Amino acid sequence: MVALLTILGKASAFVKPTYNPTRQFVRLASATVEPTAAPEEQPREKKLRVERVLSGVQPTGSLHLGNYLGAIRQWVDFQNKEHTDEEGNVVPVENFFFVVDLHAITMPHDPMELQENTLSSAAVYLAAGIDPAKSKIFVQSHVPAHSELTWLLNCVTPMNWLERMIQFKEKSKKQGESVGVGLLDYPVLMAADIILYQSNRVPVGEDQRQHLELTRDIVRRFNDMFCKGNKYKKRCKAAGVPSRPVFIEPNPIIMKEGARVMSLTDGTNKMSKSDENDNSRINLLDPPEKIREKIKRCKTDAFPGIEWDNPDRPEAKNLLNIYSAVQPDRTKEDIIEEVKDLTWGEFKPMLADAIVNHLEPIQTRYYEIRGDSDKLNEILKEGADAANKVAKQTLFNTKVAMGFTLPKE
Repeated sequence: MVALLTILGKASAFVKPTYNPTRQFVRLASATVEPTAAPEEQPREKKLRVERVLSGVQPTGSLHLGNYLGAIRQWVDFQNKEHTDEEGNVVPVENFFFVVDLHAITMPHDPMELQENTLSSAAVYLAAGIDPAKSKIFVQSHVPAHSELTWLLNCVTPMNWLERMIQFKEKSKKQGESVGVGLLDYPVLMAADIILYQSNRVPVGEDQRQHLELTRDIVRRFNDMFCKGNKYKKRCKAAGVPSRPVFIEPNPIIMKEGARVMSLTDGTNKMSKSDENDNSRINLLDPPEKIREKIKRCKTDAFPGIEWDNPDRPEAKNLLNIYSAVQPDRTKEDIIEEVKDLTWGEFKPMLADAIVNHLEPIQTRYYEIRGDSDKLNEILKEGADAANKVAKQTLFNTKVAMGFTLPKE
């Protein structure tokens, strides 16, 4: 109380003195203590959920121009772009790009080729512009949770959901009676790939959209079966994990127009690694002379001039799509004006040159990366470590939901 009076006393010069000590105290207090305004309520900072993007390519055969233009280059664009929500807030994004070697063995394969193609695919990712500082690159089989979650999802996925998958019907016809269970189960492995990283945005080609829809069905089924009610909440509380649904539904990232690259021998079929005719595709590591030879021999038509959107000219559309894609700074109108009156004999060398010029820096960078195997393996290990950290947590939550007895640490 003495200290308080001393402080008040220092301000007494500002107050007319009176003889009533009680009134003096009150007046001094009123003179020296200004009314405090109610603190302004600070707007609560919005907590932004990290978005995860996941995509991969099979290491079967050589990666070709279709894999690059339809997938890898778009991953690079997505990686380098700043993403915002509806309110303009910058959304943090984690990118996971992987080599899907477990998917590659659903068809007959050569073990030596699988090993080489896996490393080659990873090197192509890097050479094309995937940056380990912005995105994680890893090999699917280096993250054991992919296989384990696939088995858990197998046990809740109805058989008839898999039997209606178009890719299974098409590929199983080629293999006949020797078709393996893995080919039927391929979409469940793909679902596990996506779900493990709680990926809410997935770049997919047109041929994979049915599989993504299956993933969404599996997510809804699992959450409905195991992630509801007080018993689920008690299991979560005992395990120390949130009691929200384990999985989130992924949404497709719509690929850019022209991303679908067709065969050089048939403009109605997609460019494919599995096509026995190597002239049907431009492999990313084809030397310039081979690229020029393939373009020289590619299928065209007998129509006069060159036009883009005539449905009766699929080869013309495909070759113009490629010509445009390897020259991303040019407009469609500019290209049409340039080529509309050309013959195929005049246009093909221009197309070959454009492809060669676009791929040359990628090829140079690729061979630099392959020349430093220690660095490549280090990048893949760092990617796998980051992926394992996320995947193990999702797998743990899955087991909690399903009621497994978990090992004590």
